[in-house]
Amino acid sequence: MIDAEAPRSVETPALAVRQVSKVFGRLPRAVVALDSISLDVGLGDFLCVVGASGCGKTTLLNLIAGLDQPTSGSIDVGRHRTALMFQEAALFPWLSAAGNVELALRLRGAPRRERRRQAADLLERVHLRGVGQRQPHELSGGMRQRVALARALAQEADLLLMDEPFGALDAMTRDLLHDELERVWAESGLTVVFVTHNVREAVRLGERVALMTSHPGRVAETFSIDLPRPRRIDSPEVARVAATITDRLKEEVRSHGDDG
Repeated sequence: MIDAEAPRSVETPALAVRQVSKVFGRLPRAVVALDSISLDVGLGDFLCVVGASGCGKTTLLNLIAGLDQPTSGSIDVGRHRTALMFQEAALFPWLSAAGNVELALRLRGAPRRERRRQAADLLERVHLRGVGQRQPHELSGGMRQRVALARALAQEADLLLMDEPFGALDAMTRDLLHDELERVWAESGLTVVFVTHNVREAVRLGERVALMTSHPGRVAETFSIDLPRPRRIDSPEVARVAATITDRLKEEVRSHGDDG
C-alpha cells in the first residue's frame, strides 16, 4: 500500500525541480532554507509535501509559483499555467463571491459578456450554486475556500499549488473539502502540489507524498500511495500508511534535533 520511491524522472513532467537551493541573508548569518531539492511531478499527478515546521515547504511552493527565485538550481513548469491557494482564502472583501471569480477571469482576458456566466459555472462546479452575490463575510470558512478554488480554476491553471489550504478549518468542513478537491482533480486532470503538516491529510489526498527534512530542507524520501479511492481520512488503511510516514518523519526530526 506504500512504496518508497527512488528519485524518478517523469517523461513529460508538469513540474521539474532541479537541484534547487534557497539561501536567505548573507554570511555569516545566512540561512539555508532549501538544499539541492530535485522533484519531478507528472501531468495529472497529486503530490503532497509534508515535513516539520520550518522545513521549507512554503518556501518551495513560493519558488514554484514564481513569487521568489532560487539561489541556485532551476524550476521548470514548461508552458503550464500555475495558480496558488493559501491557508486563508484571501478574497477581496468588497467583491461578491462571483466578483472575486470574475476578477480572475478579467485578468485572464475573458470577454465581459462571458465572465458572469463562467463565474456562475465555476461556483456551481465547487457546489456553491446560488451564492454568487454574497459577500465573503457572509460565507463560512469552508465556503470561502471553495470560492478561492473556483477563482484558481478561473485562471485555467494546469498546475495548482496549495499551501495548507484547509489547515484553519474544522474537521468536518476539511473532510468535505477533501472530497471536493478530489472530485475537481479527477474531473479536470489538474496537476496538484499540496503542502501540509498533516500526514493523514497527505495520505488521504495524494498519489505520492514527499517527506522533507529540516535545517536545511531536503527531500528525504518520496512514497507512492497505493490505496483505492475514494479514501477516508479516518480509515484504518489511511491511518496505517500515515503512521509509517510519521515514523519516518520522527526519525528525521530526531536526527536534526528539531522539535517541530
